[in-house]
Amino acid sequence: MAKISPVSIKYMIHAIFSAEGALEKPDVIGAIFGQTEGLLGADLEMRELQKEGKIGRIEVELERKDKKTTGKIKIPTALDQSETTLIAAAVETIERIGPTDAQIEIERIEDVRGSKRDYIIERAKKLMQEIHGSTDSREISREIKEHSRTSDIAEYGDEKLPSGDLSGKEIIVVEGRADVMNLLRNGIRNVIAMNGTKLPDSIKALSREKDITLFVDGDRGGKLIARNVLDNAKIKDIAIAPDGKEVEELMGKEIWMALRKKISSDEFFRGKSFDRFEKGDATRSEPRIAPGETARVSTSNSSKLSPEETKEGLRKFSSEVKDSGKALILDSNFKMIKEVSARAVSSSLKRIEGNPMAIVMDGSVTGSLIDAAEEIGIQAIMASNFSATSEKIQLLSL
Repeated sequence: MAKISPVSIKYMIHAIFSAEGALEKPDVIGAIFGQTEGLLGADLEMRELQKEGKIGRIEVELERKDKKTTGKIKIPTALDQSETTLIAAAVETIERIGPTDAQIEIERIEDVRGSKRDYIIERAKKLMQEIHGSTDSREISREIKEHSRTSDIAEYGDEKLPSGDLSGKEIIVVEGRADVMNLLRNGIRNVIAMNGTKLPDSIKALSREKDITLFVDGDRGGKLIARNVLDNAKIKDIAIAPDGKEVEELMGKEIWMALRKKISSDEFFRGKSFDRFEKGDATRSEPRIAPGETARVSTSNSSKLSPEETKEGLRKFSSEVKDSGKALILDSNFKMIKEVSARAVSSSLKRIEGNPMAIVMDGSVTGSLIDAAEEIGIQAIMASNFSATSEKIQLLSL
C-alpha cells in the first residue's frame, strides 16, 4: 500500500473503539476498508485514496481485558476539511470488527499543520531569546542612555546608601535601591534610598540642610514608613505611589504624576493618610481637603447605631448582593442611595451625594476602601471577606 508523506499530512483522525471479543490489528484495519466501501462513492473510496497517497498508513493500538478489546485508531489524511470529516463520519458507521460487535467513536480531528505552526511560533520565540546583540539603532540608543543614567549610582554616608546627585537643594528619599534605579532610569537624579524602613542617620542629617520629599509605596507599609520618617526627620513634602503599586514598578508618567501630587507633611498628618494609624486622637480626625474641593459635612455619624441595629438593618440586603458582584450604598434609614459595581465602590464613595451610612457588597474590603469609607463617615460595611481592618467602622460578614 502507498504511504502518505509526513510533509503532506493535513489532518489526523483520532478514534477510539470497543469490541466484545478478542481482535487483532488486521481485523480493525480490514473492517475500516471493508465496511466503508461504497458508502461515499468512487471519489472517496478509502482503498483508492490510500493508493493515491491521500490517506496514510492507519495505526491501531489494542488492549485486551476480560474478553473485551478496546483501542485507538489514527488515520492521517491529505484531503481537505470536508472530505476528511466525511471519512471520519463513515468510520463511525462500522458496527462489527472481525466476528464481534464493535463501536467506533471519533474523538477529534487534529489539524496537523496547526500543531506545526504552534511549534514553529514557540520555537521562534525561544530562538529570538537566544539572539545576542541588537541591530536596532533605537534599542542601542535606549540601552546607552539607560546605562549612562544608572551607572552613576553612588553611595552616600557611613551607611553607603544608594544615591544619585545630591548636590541640589531638593532631594527625594525612597525606600530601596530598586526605587533609586527606577527614578534614575526615568531621568530623576536627586534621589537617595533609606535601604529599609528605618531612617538612617545620614538622611536625618541631610534633612537639616536640604528640602526632603519622601516618596513611598502606595500601600499600608508605605504609609507606616512615612509616619516613622516624619517622627524622626524634617520632611517638607510626601509623595505616594498609586494605590497598590510600589515605587520601583512605576512607569515614567506615574512617577511624575505622583511627584506633582505631593503634599506637605502637615497635610499628611491632618489627612486620612495618617489618621487611620492613630487611635482615639480627635485632633487628627478631620478629612484632608484637596485644593479646589469643598469640604463634605457628613451627618450620618452624628447618631451612632448599635451593632445589633446595624446588623439587623443590613441583613435584609445580604441576599440581594450575594454572588452578584455589586455593592449597595445606604443612608442612615437603610435606604439605598446608589448601586455600583463592587470593584468601583471605593472610587464611587468620593462622588457620592447624600449622607451615606453603610455599604453592603459582594467582594473584599481593601485598605483603600477603608480609607475612602472613613473619610466620609461610613459606620458599617457588610461584605464577603476582608483584607483590611478599621478601628472606626463596623465590619460585618455577609
